Amino acid sequence: MKAWNRLVGYLPASPFARIALAVLGLVVVAAAGVGLARLVSSPEGGATPTAASVGAGPSAVPTASASPRRASTSTATEPAEPRADTTREQDRVLLPFLSRPGEGEPSSTPTPDEPKKPTPTPTPEPVDFEAVRQELAAEGKELAYVKIGFHAGPGGNMRGLGEYLGGLAQVGVPAVVKSADAYGVCLEALQANPENVTVFRMTGGDLELPDYGLDPVTAADQHWARILEALPPEFDQRTWLEVMNEPDKARADWLGAVAERIGELALRDGYRVAAFGWSSGEPEPEHWRLAGMRAYLSLAAEHPDQLAVALHEYSYDVENIANQYPSLVGRFQDLFLACDEMGIARPTVLITEWGWESESVPEVGQAMEDIAWASALYGAYPQVRGAALWYLGPGYGGIANQAQRLIVPMWYYAWGEYFAVEPGQAPRDPAVFAP
Repeated sequence: MKAWNRLVGYLPASPFARIALAVLGLVVVAAAGVGLARLVSSPEGGATPTAASVGAGPSAVPTASASPRRASTSTATEPAEPRADTTREQDRVLLPFLSRPGEGEPSSTPTPDEPKKPTPTPTPEPVDFEAVRQELAAEGKELAYVKIGFHAGPGGNMRGLGEYLGGLAQVGVPAVVKSADAYGVCLEALQANPENVTVFRMTGGDLELPDYGLDPVTAADQHWARILEALPPEFDQRTWLEVMNEPDKARADWLGAVAERIGELALRDGYRVAAFGWSSGEPEPEHWRLAGMRAYLSLAAEHPDQLAVALHEYSYDVENIANQYPSLVGRFQDLFLACDEMGIARPTVLITEWGWESESVPEVGQAMEDIAWASALYGAYPQVRGAALWYLGPGYGGIANQAQRLIVPMWYYAWGEYFAVEPGQAPRDPAVFAP
């Protein structure tokens, strides 16, 4: 208190002078505080660079015209301080979908964390098939399309098949679709293009094969009745019915007689039927010449739009589609040669299962080469209406995911490929088509 009294004694007596002195003291204290704050906050080694000084020295942020490099003061584990003018660019990288058009255009040099944009695959232009048809007609020739399509089923992976059907319909190319147990995809194909070739088969129990223990007529009558009863209500009779699946070739004569009777019933009832569905590599060439088989082939030759022969053609080798050619893929030629010898017109043929192995499809590039070879083979025979690539359906080691990768490549292939055939063309030498 005594010290305070002595200090007051030194102050001027005038109240205005005392106020001025107090204000001066506050200014001095504030100035000292600002100086102390700058001393504490300034980084060691110099003042914070201005915008002008950053432009003059090395930059830690890559630009479109210079290679990325760090400032001389940064280390591998200590990134340099970003410039103030990169804030907008950082916001663009972190929120690419919120950028306005024209704002924050991307740098031509991507950052390590910025994914590269995919290069779009150009869509090929389809052939003008109508113009090609007219050109071939002027030369006395006919147009044949790619005849290989897809085998579907209940489930699996058919992603993109609807677009495939629509794309082919757009340019007038018939598609081939076979399905087991799931009829919807066949109906979709017919709605996309009434000219599409569709095949349907029902699996399981006594729907697979006629009863071997009965006489041919009784077996055929019962088998046909079971099939009609099991058909889905939406079934369209433009679809071919595959009424057998991989039967016993040792019963070829009996099976031929059964097929003849089923053919008669199908003609009566207005259905399209494909008989047999032989396994790849079957039957033996001499089986086509048996009496029962000959009876069906003769009937089928008279009704090529309602009766057909169903075959399966697999190479049994994912690396070689022409394995043992023409004993596996291409075996249909044995049938045609037998018919030629017997004086029977070549019947309609449907390759209702086609491919390599039951659980494997090659990589896309190799698969498309194999498909191109087989397409030329089938294209040379007008009686071959189509082949269904195995398999977009469920099971079989997930083969659907392998086959599904071929949908778009086959779409574009069918858009751009065709074959010229002579009217009534009937090749007789399989060696002509050997790879």
